[in-house]
Amino acid sequence: MELLRSNLSRVQIPEPTHRIYKHECCISFDTPRSEGGLFVDMNSFLAFGKDYVSWNYEKTGNPVYLHIKQTPKSVPEDRPLKKPTLLAIGVDGGFDNNEPEYEESYSIFILPDFVSLPFPSVELPEKVRIAVDTVVNAVGAERKEQVAAWTAEKKQVSQHALTLQQIKSGIVISPSGWKCAKCDKTENLWLNLTDGMILCGRKNWDGTGGNNHAVEHYKETAYPLAVKLGTITADLEAADVYSYPEDDSVLDPLLAEHLAHFGIDFSSMQKTEMTTAERELDQNTTFDWNRIQESGKELVPVFGPGYTGLVNLGNSCYLAATMQVVFSTHSFISRYFSHQSLKMAFEMAPADPTLDLNMQLTKLGHGLLSGKYSIPATQSQEGIPPRMFKNVIAASHAEFSSMRQQDALDFFLYMVGKVERANSTTPDLDPSRSFKFGIEEKILCPSGKVSYNKRDDCILSLNIPLHEATNKDELEAFNKQKAGKGLEENDMASDEIVRPRVPLEACLANFVSSEQIEDYYSSALKGRTTAIKTTGLTSFPDYLVLHMRKFVMEEGWVPKKLDVYIDVPDVIDISHMRSKGLQPGEELLPDGVPEEVMESAKPVANEEIVAQLVSMGFNQLHCQKAAINTSNAGVEEAMNWLLSHMDDPDIDAPISHQTSDVDQSSVDTLLSFGFAEDVARKALKASGGDIEKATDWIFNNPNASVSDMDVSSSNSAQTPAQSALPDGGGKYKLFGIVSHMGTSVHCGHYVAHILKEGRWVIFNDSKVGISTDPPKDMGYVYFFQRIDG
Repeated sequence: MELLRSNLSRVQIPEPTHRIYKHECCISFDTPRSEGGLFVDMNSFLAFGKDYVSWNYEKTGNPVYLHIKQTPKSVPEDRPLKKPTLLAIGVDGGFDNNEPEYEESYSIFILPDFVSLPFPSVELPEKVRIAVDTVVNAVGAERKEQVAAWTAEKKQVSQHALTLQQIKSGIVISPSGWKCAKCDKTENLWLNLTDGMILCGRKNWDGTGGNNHAVEHYKETAYPLAVKLGTITADLEAADVYSYPEDDSVLDPLLAEHLAHFGIDFSSMQKTEMTTAERELDQNTTFDWNRIQESGKELVPVFGPGYTGLVNLGNSCYLAATMQVVFSTHSFISRYFSHQSLKMAFEMAPADPTLDLNMQLTKLGHGLLSGKYSIPATQSQEGIPPRMFKNVIAASHAEFSSMRQQDALDFFLYMVGKVERANSTTPDLDPSRSFKFGIEEKILCPSGKVSYNKRDDCILSLNIPLHEATNKDELEAFNKQKAGKGLEENDMASDEIVRPRVPLEACLANFVSSEQIEDYYSSALKGRTTAIKTTGLTSFPDYLVLHMRKFVMEEGWVPKKLDVYIDVPDVIDISHMRSKGLQPGEELLPDGVPEEVMESAKPVANEEIVAQLVSMGFNQLHCQKAAINTSNAGVEEAMNWLLSHMDDPDIDAPISHQTSDVDQSSVDTLLSFGFAEDVARKALKASGGDIEKATDWIFNNPNASVSDMDVSSSNSAQTPAQSALPDGGGKYKLFGIVSHMGTSVHCGHYVAHILKEGRWVIFNDSKVGISTDPPKDMGYVYFFQRIDG
């Protein structure tokens, strides 16, 4: 006790602003449930596992620690499994993880000799008692962001509900026996609340659902609200009402009146269908999504170094799948595991290592690769939670720092950019360089003169040429059979459906094939013309990342997921994709683009979109801004932008083509592609902040970027960045696949398959097992390693 009293000056009573860590070690994945428990520094309120707390004492001299130890309570074997009623984890009504309950015990430790004192104890100094009570009762910093994980957003009252005009058509809707007015669908039917039309819903990614007749009707009529038949009961708030302009499930406070208009007495109706939210909940509960997860097969778990699962933090499967593959590369293993110890990273870290990317990458690397947290004690993977890594990597990103599902490719690009900047002072140690390569675009104008534009990239994003399918005869026969029987694909078993099979080689060939650039300004001809663009690689990376563009935009910018198989061989050779640079006899286009041409490249509002919005009563200036900020994608997109920006302080300011504020993390992502910052900002502004659309905008507006990109007269005249890129032969071996299940990249589920020690392994969040049927033809992002020699 005297020893404790002599160190009272090193004990702090936490203030409300202090971040208190008490659930997880800041440099390892030890918790109070670990064998040695957890030690909370009573000066900094950082937590450390038993093997690491001495390092903190050596670094800071802080001697007083609260020791927290949790032991499981005995739980009855017949404990009932609660069915979730809320799309949430860790909250009442959410998913029950069926975890045992724990008893918590506390004591005070004084380092360096680990002198122990009991807690609670009246003999302890008052300052220590108050400080410890405050820590024990505080919500841990690790949990503050976790509690709301997966909680679905509450439905908002539709702005169209109170002013909805209903047509006096005399239609009376019967209480049952409904059918789509345009096809034979009798399920997933939606009643348009303006004209009483009953139409089927959207077609789902797996072929189920409807035939899109309800949404097509909205596009034809602009009638905004529909209610899902089969979800109408006496509890009207539970009915599934969808607003097409708001693109969301909404509340209609006048739903009783709107239904009565069509003779519907809701009080006697029975529920026969799941709402959209319930269907999402059901999918998340069952997770039974086709063979990507190898459902139906008994998963043989695998344990040890490199086989540690990652706990899903809510909707973090995109992060888990990506980082499992990334930490299977020699560059990341070397940088953050084999050549950097936890102690080395901790000694280099600032006062709070939870905010240090290098520390948290090293912690994650050791967690995944050491085998410490992958022991077959229970014959199931508990996994490690990448919470601190997610918090620090995503701190400056509005989307990745949220609990919403994200695109695994976007996260990979963002993560690579962050790692590159974190290693900017030691580029030789930068593991992200192993993904980097140079891209060279050659533009040939009718004058015979050329320009060469170069940039760095770390992915090849490939269009899928469906016309190159190798099973056209099968497809034709299948479509004839389907039409002959009057069947829809959702009426058929999945294994009966014939899908296009496109060779990966066709996707790669499509990338390097020539394409026309319409309305290209030629500085040689001093006018606009049609130019030819060809693309090649100036270097071949250590690891080649291929992104399959399965998500495409149909007419009207309606997103669609291609239902297609990609035949991906185990070994590919991309030697033919190497660019050749300036050839003998070629002459470069003169420099300089007139100011008026640059002006014409600036985005202009589509007058048809503006006119339709104005006809709905919106302000003309606001409508023009909405069209510009959504790249003239369509009326629905512009209206959604307009509705969410009505309260912007500058909404009434004149349209300015000066680069406005855009998300810095999106700018950083485009910078990692090799684009200049002002071009990146211009493209994001023109594309409503969408990275993929911004990239397309840059490529489709070469005059807006040609003066900002590296233009070389010779393939050997490379920029310093390009000359430092890794390079080698063009042969690559497939070693990683990130697959996606769901209607869009922002919902659904991601899974990784990785070739390790000669066998394929599936990483499905915390589950890790031997893969018996890796979905090589269903990947979203493929990872290849260069084969030397």
